[in-house]
Amino acid sequence: MTLRLQPPKAQGLYNPDNEKDSCGVGFIANIDKKQSHQIAQDALEMLSRMDHRGGCGCEENTGDGAGILTNLPISFFQKEIKNLFSIEVDAGNFAVGNVFLPQDEAEQKYCINLVEDLIKEHNQTLIGWREVPVDIEKANVGPTALHSKPVIKQLIIKSNEKNVLDFERKLYLIHKIAGNKIRRDANLKQGLMFYICSLSPKTIVYKGMLIGSQVLDFFDDLSNPEFEVYLAMVHSRFSTNTFPSWDRAQPCRYMSHNGEINTRQGNFNWMSAREGVLKSEVFDEDLKKLLPIIEAEVSDSGSFDNVLEFLMMNGRTLQEAVLMMVPEAWQNDTNMSAEKKAFYEYFSTMMEPWDGPASIAFTNGDFIGAVLDRNGLRPSRYYLTDDNRVIMASEVGV
Repeated sequence: MTLRLQPPKAQGLYNPDNEKDSCGVGFIANIDKKQSHQIAQDALEMLSRMDHRGGCGCEENTGDGAGILTNLPISFFQKEIKNLFSIEVDAGNFAVGNVFLPQDEAEQKYCINLVEDLIKEHNQTLIGWREVPVDIEKANVGPTALHSKPVIKQLIIKSNEKNVLDFERKLYLIHKIAGNKIRRDANLKQGLMFYICSLSPKTIVYKGMLIGSQVLDFFDDLSNPEFEVYLAMVHSRFSTNTFPSWDRAQPCRYMSHNGEINTRQGNFNWMSAREGVLKSEVFDEDLKKLLPIIEAEVSDSGSFDNVLEFLMMNGRTLQEAVLMMVPEAWQNDTNMSAEKKAFYEYFSTMMEPWDGPASIAFTNGDFIGAVLDRNGLRPSRYYLTDDNRVIMASEVGV
């Protein structure tokens, strides 16, 4: 049997543009922003209880994908950065990102050099690369997942900007340019192995071609008692009649998703069509560097995440951007206020609904929430506890 390193290119009836997900999703957050390792532990327990919502192949220990997104555990990384690089950094003044790199050493070096050049070009300071500690044996990672596993490193960057938002926008430029150049480069045999899972001063994503119950054992950072957070989102992926891969695992950079975006191809076409007339007061001439908005060979969830990030980086709030993309069925709702109808009507001139049976959880590290599709076809349930935690999941049994 020949094992794949990367998902196949378009051939016959298969097209990577048709990648879909049907999954389990949930999150836990402390409303008072009190950090604890318990939040991460509970979220990973939630994830392990959604193993039945994720897919696996003929190997029961090779999953379709699973992961966790948390706010950046500042003190944990401050200590790591000081130990590794003898540098002290302040909250909001540095970013950490988990990066998937090719197995091939030459291509890996090319990717690292390109990213480092982009950091210099956009006037930020590279602190360094940290090896992400993983335990393959403890997690019992299956042969297919192990064979296709990218090299996983953490990219750490120091800000030279006046505020966090400007820093986030520079990081956005860096990861978009790098992703578009490398993943679309036909000369790289392992170009699709390169993927920046997250690169932010506020959030971080740990994910892979794993089963939910393997995530904690695989990533050593997550079991460290000093890994303290106040919000954590988890996801277990079932790649619906499509191919799993490390980069398509979720959470994405800002969201995760239970269900499918049935209008994905139409949404993709509309976004591509309007790229020629886009203007941005924020990025000005740099806007061209961000195109195409939707990355190469991502799933419907990945496409949604790309557009959500684009809207936010150009000045929309997280909540506003989500409701632009997934509006309620407002037209004939007699109970909806005129102001709310006006909001949806206004944005309907700018963005087509991303429709489908979908429950979408989203966060930017400051806020966390969830939204249902217009028909409520993928319901989720949430609880507010006496100790001021909110717990949301697509599976009540968690």
